[in-house]
Amino acid sequence: MEKCFEVIDHTADIGIMAYGKTLADMMSAAAEGMTGLMTDISRVGNRLHKRTELQEADGETLLVTWLNELLYQYEVERLLFSSFDVKVQEGNRLTADCRGEKFDPARHRIIREIKAATYHNLKIMKEKDGYTARIIFDI
Repeated sequence: MEKCFEVIDHTADIGIMAYGKTLADMMSAAAEGMTGLMTDISRVGNRLHKRTELQEADGETLLVTWLNELLYQYEVERLLFSSFDVKVQEGNRLTADCRGEKFDPARHRIIREIKAATYHNLKIMKEKDGYTARIIFDI
């Protein structure tokens, strides 16, 4: 599986398809895809580290909570992340080591504001060569 995400059209909102050989890889790709919708991720350094730990009832809820946690970090602490080392354990427990930096308007142009990851048309699919998720964002 070569590509990790692609943008999909959606009326009034925007979405991505995220891909990974494992559930953790797909969660990482979804985070990268969402950040790429917001800004040029190649301009986001890795000067700081933040660990996130989450647990939810199912994979879909875990994906939405994970992405909304990253949006919260941006909105409240003005943090943008460029790399995500994600691990998903049994019981839908996610641990992620995120690397990034504080938002700097001189370096980071916000392409679009994302309000939230949504449950609208949300789907995680286990396929023979890995996982695919469809996620729509409220913009």
